[in-house]
Amino acid sequence: MAWQRKLGRPTDQRKAILRNLVTSLIQYERIETTEARAKEIKAIADSLISLAVKECDNFTTRQTKVSSAVLDSKGKKMTKSKKSKNDNSYDVVEREEKTEMKPVDSPSRLHARRQMISWLYKVKDEDGKNINLVNKLMDEIGPRYKEKNRTSGFVRMYRIGPRRGDAAEMVVLELIKD
Repeated sequence: MAWQRKLGRPTDQRKAILRNLVTSLIQYERIETTEARAKEIKAIADSLISLAVKECDNFTTRQTKVSSAVLDSKGKKMTKSKKSKNDNSYDVVEREEKTEMKPVDSPSRLHARRQMISWLYKVKDEDGKNINLVNKLMDEIGPRYKEKNRTSGFVRMYRIGPRRGDAAEMVVLELIKD
Protein backbone atom coordinates (compact mmCIF):
# COMPACT_ATOMS: atom_id res chain seq x y z
CA MET A 1 0.00 0.00 0.00
CA ALA A 2 1.28 3.45 -0.89
CA TRP A 3 2.03 5.80 1.99
CA GLN A 4 0.47 8.74 0.21
CA ARG A 5 -2.19 9.45 -2.41
CA LYS A 6 -1.11 9.56 -6.04
CA LEU A 7 -3.55 12.39 -6.92
CA GLY A 8 -3.63 11.20 -10.54
CA ARG A 9 -0.26 12.76 -11.33
CA PRO A 10 3.30 11.64 -12.04
CA THR A 11 5.68 11.90 -9.08
CA ASP A 12 7.38 15.16 -10.07
CA GLN A 13 4.09 16.97 -10.69
CA ARG A 14 2.56 15.59 -7.49
CA LYS A 15 5.51 16.74 -5.39
CA ALA A 16 5.42 20.17 -7.03
CA ILE A 17 1.69 20.56 -6.29
CA LEU A 18 2.16 19.50 -2.66
CA ARG A 19 5.16 21.83 -2.17
CA ASN A 20 3.24 24.70 -3.70
CA LEU A 21 0.18 24.13 -1.51
CA VAL A 22 2.24 23.69 1.67
CA THR A 23 4.13 26.90 0.85
CA SER A 24 0.84 28.76 0.33
CA LEU A 25 -0.58 27.39 3.58
CA ILE A 26 2.42 28.58 5.60
CA GLN A 27 2.51 31.95 3.82
CA TYR A 28 -1.20 32.84 3.98
CA GLU A 29 -2.22 30.51 6.86
CA ARG A 30 -5.44 29.65 4.98
CA ILE A 31 -6.03 28.03 1.58
CA GLU A 32 -8.87 26.41 -0.37
CA THR A 33 -8.25 23.12 -2.20
CA THR A 34 -9.73 19.68 -2.89
CA GLU A 35 -10.22 17.17 -0.09
CA ALA A 36 -7.67 14.61 -1.33
CA ARG A 37 -4.95 17.25 -1.67
CA ALA A 38 -5.88 18.75 1.68
CA LYS A 39 -5.43 15.45 3.50
CA GLU A 40 -1.89 15.15 2.12
CA ILE A 41 -1.03 18.77 2.85
CA LYS A 42 -2.36 18.52 6.39
CA ALA A 43 0.06 15.70 7.23
CA ILE A 44 3.03 17.54 5.73
CA ALA A 45 2.18 20.88 7.36
CA ASP A 46 1.63 19.23 10.75
CA SER A 47 5.07 17.62 10.60
CA LEU A 48 6.75 20.92 9.61
CA ILE A 49 4.99 22.84 12.37
CA SER A 50 5.81 20.19 14.97
CA LEU A 51 9.48 20.50 13.92
CA ALA A 52 9.21 24.27 14.40
CA VAL A 53 7.59 23.85 17.82
CA LYS A 54 10.27 21.41 18.92
CA GLU A 55 13.21 23.53 17.70
CA CYS A 56 11.94 27.12 18.10
CA ASP A 57 14.01 27.83 21.24
CA ASN A 58 17.01 25.66 20.39
CA PHE A 59 19.66 28.31 19.62
CA THR A 60 22.38 30.31 21.33
CA THR A 61 23.64 33.86 20.78
CA ARG A 62 27.18 34.88 20.02
CA GLN A 63 28.94 38.23 19.77
CA THR A 64 30.16 39.02 16.27
CA LYS A 65 31.93 42.04 14.82
CA VAL A 66 29.99 43.84 12.13
CA SER A 67 31.61 46.42 9.88
CA SER A 68 29.32 48.99 8.28
CA ALA A 69 29.78 52.17 6.29
CA VAL A 70 29.44 55.51 8.07
CA LEU A 71 26.52 57.49 6.64
CA ASP A 72 26.05 61.26 6.58
CA SER A 73 22.77 63.08 7.35
CA LYS A 74 21.46 62.47 3.81
CA GLY A 75 22.14 58.72 3.99
CA LYS A 76 25.17 58.74 1.68
CA LYS A 77 28.41 56.94 2.50
CA MET A 78 31.20 59.10 3.93
CA THR A 79 34.50 58.88 2.07
CA LYS A 80 37.99 60.13 2.74
CA SER A 81 40.95 60.56 0.40
CA LYS A 82 44.05 58.43 0.74
CA LYS A 83 47.34 58.30 -1.11
CA SER A 84 48.89 55.10 -2.41
CA LYS A 85 52.60 54.25 -2.46
CA ASN A 86 52.77 55.61 -6.01
CA ASP A 87 51.35 58.99 -4.93
CA ASN A 88 47.98 58.29 -6.54
CA SER A 89 44.96 59.51 -4.58
CA TYR A 90 41.77 57.51 -4.20
CA ASP A 91 38.62 57.61 -2.09
CA VAL A 92 37.93 55.11 0.68
CA VAL A 93 34.58 54.58 2.40
CA GLU A 94 34.79 55.22 6.13
CA ARG A 95 33.75 52.19 8.16
CA GLU A 96 32.84 51.57 11.78
CA GLU A 97 32.95 48.30 13.67
CA LYS A 98 30.24 47.25 16.10
CA THR A 99 29.72 44.11 18.09
CA GLU A 100 26.25 42.56 17.85
CA MET A 101 24.62 39.52 19.36
CA LYS A 102 23.69 37.08 16.57
CA PRO A 103 21.64 33.91 17.01
CA VAL A 104 23.44 30.66 16.19
CA ASP A 105 21.41 27.52 15.47
CA SER A 106 22.17 24.27 17.22
CA PRO A 107 22.80 21.27 14.91
CA SER A 108 19.30 19.84 15.40
CA ARG A 109 17.68 23.22 14.65
CA LEU A 110 19.80 23.56 11.51
CA HIS A 111 18.70 20.08 10.41
CA ALA A 112 15.06 21.05 11.03
CA ARG A 113 15.54 24.21 8.94
CA ARG A 114 16.94 22.15 6.07
CA GLN A 115 14.00 19.76 6.26
CA MET A 116 11.63 22.73 6.07
CA ILE A 117 13.51 24.21 3.14
CA SER A 118 13.07 20.94 1.24
CA TRP A 119 9.27 21.39 1.42
CA LEU A 120 8.93 25.16 1.00
CA TYR A 121 9.44 27.25 -2.12
CA LYS A 122 10.98 30.73 -2.03
CA VAL A 123 8.27 33.38 -2.18
CA LYS A 124 8.03 37.15 -2.59
CA ASP A 125 5.53 39.62 -1.20
CA GLU A 126 3.58 42.23 -3.20
CA ASP A 127 6.57 44.60 -3.19
CA GLY A 128 8.92 41.96 -4.62
CA LYS A 129 10.83 41.40 -1.36
CA ASN A 130 11.77 37.85 -0.41
CA ILE A 131 9.84 36.25 2.44
CA ASN A 132 11.70 33.64 4.45
CA LEU A 133 9.01 31.12 5.36
CA VAL A 134 11.41 29.01 7.43
CA ASN A 135 12.00 32.02 9.68
CA LYS A 136 8.24 32.57 9.85
CA LEU A 137 7.80 28.95 10.97
CA MET A 138 10.59 29.16 13.55
CA ASP A 139 9.95 32.68 14.88
CA GLU A 140 6.16 33.13 14.65
CA ILE A 141 4.30 29.87 14.17
CA GLY A 142 6.47 27.62 16.37
CA PRO A 143 6.29 29.81 19.51
CA ARG A 144 2.54 30.34 18.95
CA TYR A 145 1.89 26.60 19.39
CA LYS A 146 4.64 25.91 21.93
CA GLU A 147 2.53 27.44 24.69
CA LYS A 148 -0.38 25.08 23.91
CA ASN A 149 1.66 21.89 24.57
CA ARG A 150 0.49 20.16 21.41
CA THR A 151 2.36 17.67 19.28
CA SER A 152 0.03 17.64 16.27
CA GLY A 153 -3.28 18.98 15.01
CA PHE A 154 -2.07 22.43 13.97
CA VAL A 155 -4.12 22.48 10.76
CA ARG A 156 -7.93 22.52 10.62
CA MET A 157 -9.96 21.34 7.63
CA TYR A 158 -13.48 22.60 6.82
CA ARG A 159 -15.64 21.12 4.07
CA ILE A 160 -17.28 23.79 1.92
CA GLY A 161 -19.15 21.61 -0.57
CA PRO A 162 -18.63 20.40 -4.11
CA ARG A 163 -16.84 22.49 -6.71
CA ARG A 164 -18.96 23.71 -9.59
CA GLY A 165 -17.88 21.99 -12.78
CA ASP A 166 -16.43 18.66 -11.68
CA ALA A 167 -18.14 18.28 -8.28
CA ALA A 168 -14.84 17.69 -6.46
CA GLU A 169 -15.28 18.01 -2.70
CA MET A 170 -13.66 21.32 -1.67
CA VAL A 171 -12.21 22.17 1.73
CA VAL A 172 -10.59 25.12 3.49
CA LEU A 173 -7.31 24.40 5.27
CA GLU A 174 -6.20 26.84 7.94
CA LEU A 175 -3.76 27.02 10.79
CA ILE A 176 -5.55 26.86 14.13
CA LYS A 177 -5.49 30.25 15.90
CA ASP A 178 -6.54 29.10 19.41
